[in-house]
Amino acid sequence: MESTKLTIRIPRKVLERAKQYAREHETSLTRLVSEYLGQLPADNDLIVDAPIVHRLSGILSPDVSIEDYQQYLEEKYDSQAQRSSRS
Repeated sequence: MESTKLTIRIPRKVLERAKQYAREHETSLTRLVSEYLGQLPADNDLIVDAPIVHRLSGILSPDVSIEDYQQYLEEKYDSQAQRSSRS
C-alpha cells in the first residue's frame, strides 16, 4: 500500500493523550490515525448508515462471542420446543 505524508493540527493536550495511549498500547501515532481513518465507511457502504445499525450498535458487551449467542439460541428454542410439546 502506498503511503503519503499528512500534516494535521490538533490541541496539544489531545496529542499528549494520544502519545501516551500509543506508548501504552505499543504502537505509533501513525498507526493509530491510520487504523482510525481506515474504519471510516466507504461512500457506498449504505448498511453502516442504516438507522437500525446505529440503534443496535453497542447493545452487546464486547465480551459476548458467537458461541455465547449460539448457546443462547439453543437454550431459547429448546425451552420453547419443550413448552410446545406440553401443550
